[in-house]
Amino acid sequence: MEEEELEFVEELEAVLQLTPDVQLAIEQVFPSQDPLDRADFNAVEYINTLFPTEQSLANIDEVVNKIRLKIRRLDDNIRTVVRGQTNVGQDGRQALEEAQKAIQQLFGKIKDIKDKAEKSEQMVKEITRDIKQLDHAKRHLTTSITTLNHLHMLAGGVDSLEAMTRRRQYGEVANLLKGVMNVLEHFHKYMGIPQIRQLSERVKAAQAELGQQILADFEEAFPSQGTKRPGGPSNVLRDACLVANILDPRIKQEIIKKFIKQHLSEYLVLFQENQDVAWLDKIDRRYAWIKRQLVDYEEKYGRMFPREWYMTERIAVEFCHVTRTELAKIMRTRAKEIEVKLLLFAIQRTTNFEGFLAKRFSGCTLTDGTLKKLESPPPSTNPFLEDEPTPEMEELVMEKGDLDQPKKPKAPDNPFHGIVSKCFEPHLYVYIESQDKNLGELIDRFVADFKAQGPPKPNTDEGGAVLPSCADLFVYYKKCMVQCSQLSTGEPMIALTTIFQKYLREYAWKILSGNLPKTTSSSGGLTISSLLKEKEGSEVAKFTLEELCLICSILSTAEYCLATTQQLEEKLKEKVDVSLTERINLTGEMDTFSTYVPCTYLPFTPPHKATCLGLSMQWQNVEHVGDQSPYVTSVILHIKQNVPIIRDNLASTRKYFTQFCIKFANSFIPKFITHLFKCKPISMVGAEQLLLDTHSLKMVLLDLPSIGSQVVRKAPASYTKIVVKGMTRAEMILKVVMAPHEPLVVFVDNYIKLLTDCNTETFQKILDMKGLKRSEQSSMLELLRQRLPTPPSGPEGSSSLSLLAPTPEQESSRIRKLEKLIKKRL
Repeated sequence: MEEEELEFVEELEAVLQLTPDVQLAIEQVFPSQDPLDRADFNAVEYINTLFPTEQSLANIDEVVNKIRLKIRRLDDNIRTVVRGQTNVGQDGRQALEEAQKAIQQLFGKIKDIKDKAEKSEQMVKEITRDIKQLDHAKRHLTTSITTLNHLHMLAGGVDSLEAMTRRRQYGEVANLLKGVMNVLEHFHKYMGIPQIRQLSERVKAAQAELGQQILADFEEAFPSQGTKRPGGPSNVLRDACLVANILDPRIKQEIIKKFIKQHLSEYLVLFQENQDVAWLDKIDRRYAWIKRQLVDYEEKYGRMFPREWYMTERIAVEFCHVTRTELAKIMRTRAKEIEVKLLLFAIQRTTNFEGFLAKRFSGCTLTDGTLKKLESPPPSTNPFLEDEPTPEMEELVMEKGDLDQPKKPKAPDNPFHGIVSKCFEPHLYVYIESQDKNLGELIDRFVADFKAQGPPKPNTDEGGAVLPSCADLFVYYKKCMVQCSQLSTGEPMIALTTIFQKYLREYAWKILSGNLPKTTSSSGGLTISSLLKEKEGSEVAKFTLEELCLICSILSTAEYCLATTQQLEEKLKEKVDVSLTERINLTGEMDTFSTYVPCTYLPFTPPHKATCLGLSMQWQNVEHVGDQSPYVTSVILHIKQNVPIIRDNLASTRKYFTQFCIKFANSFIPKFITHLFKCKPISMVGAEQLLLDTHSLKMVLLDLPSIGSQVVRKAPASYTKIVVKGMTRAEMILKVVMAPHEPLVVFVDNYIKLLTDCNTETFQKILDMKGLKRSEQSSMLELLRQRLPTPPSGPEGSSSLSLLAPTPEQESSRIRKLEKLIKKRL
């Protein structure tokens, strides 16, 4: 029985295990300090708490009675709760039935309300039916009275209009005609009625009569062919213009056309093609004449025409069209007489006049004679509100190299730009040819000045600076570009761009490449190919201090030209028409200058002759290790003498000095390692001396970017990585040479461990440096091939296998040995 009770207790405890969330919720709802209510209740600890000592067991009966009493109370509470839940289901069903009855009663009440609402709506419709009939009757009556009034006004207005037209009372006609037209609009849907149609036809006839009559009055006042103009406008014509505003727009256009033609008839006579004042040198007189005419018009006829006709602007625009045609005709006839100065003079005066028109007028009459009404002129339509930069200012900007400054918001285009000056565009080839000639003379002057002044002086501000001729060239380019863009933004700009390209290439060839210092080994000058290619065993060109400064100046100038040419291309694309931007391409010229920029063109190399002599000494005879060898001292001295000069002269182009250091390290370190392999045989002490020399050179190379400088800067990480990697390899080679070659396995493993790029070719060179015989080398080479890691399959495996295969040099040496053997036998 006891076992069954224990199993029951265990099962009960397993069932009563609550989750932590449920337990936390119970503690929040029923907080209790009783240990029996805790989730982690331990009966043994609880009993030990009640009876901490043996003496406390005397009260065990009292404690048991309390616990039993507590259990009895809990049983009573549980029994009460369980009995209280017995009637819950019955109460719920009763509440549900009561809710359903309440919902049925609510539906009944809603239905009653809906029926009453429908009855009320029907009653309202019956009440308002009579009211709607009265509203329709009132609306129809009002419409009838209004239509009768309009008909009366239309009939009376038509009669008055015909009478006033005959009496030329245009002031009254203008107001009356507008009212009649407005009234007639109300009768469009009644045009089927004969009387209404008759009135409409009378109105149209009156309009046609008014138009013909007004045109006749203007023809009489301003005859097309007359000896003299009338003294001034009349009030009748002023009122006639108001009437013309209401009539067919063609009447107004005819009046404007005849008046402007009569107003400009004198101009066509005065500036005929055969007149002396018609040529370009007196083009100012044309513009002075129209300005006087505009002032005369404002005084005499300014009030006659309505302001919205913009008659002053129309006269000026028609003058521009006539002038463009006349100038184009006379320039075609006398094309051979056009000179650059005369052409530029005429264009300058014309663009000034177009600017004057832009300040004076809005340009709203330029669209095929149709009138663009400006309700309120925008504040920034005038491009002359902001002063355009003068050529002097632009030259200053170019000299400072501020072509890439933040750009001002571009002002709106001049609406009158090209209205006259367009006629000069076919003749701009004269200007382009002149600039071609001027730029050719400028390049020749740059060459002559360079020969006269000589290269930049060392130890001065001139050393390594940009050549002054470069800034002068781009200042002239900027001036030409601005001037040509004011003349035309079309094909002439493309032609000018071609000229720019031509002389950028000439500048690169004659000034930059042509002034590179000459080498001692050849009579010709230093060329790009000679700087890029250095043949094995050839004598390295040596340059004086002045020549190094000149090379640095040419490098800085090429870098400046490269950047400025790119900015020039962007400016040209801004100035030219959008449809022509793709034809602006200075990439070829930028490539030409970029060939000068890489620092491979700085022909500075340490004295390899001294290096060769130092490394070619008998290293097996060295008895002790001392300070660095004389050849190392010579190399360091050469670096300290030349590198600071190059660095100071490339101060403005710091990144190119960094490239120079990287290129120098990539050139010097492989040659140094090549000369190390030629030091054979070599003793242990000799290898130690070479290791000391290698470390000295490594320290100097790491300090190369800031050598001889008062300001010590940290060398770039890319340069430091190259030096550390290359010179560490040289040190590892010497450490392998210093290691004993027996036992063979240890020596080969040491070689593989120290040199990450280990191969049989390098290993054989190291064995030659140690002075081992060929018979000893063969076994060591075979052991190396066995110890080398197995190459992976694929391209990487094939590349590593190629390292194990004999090189072309080894094959050639074997062939030479075979030839010698055959000769001896013969």
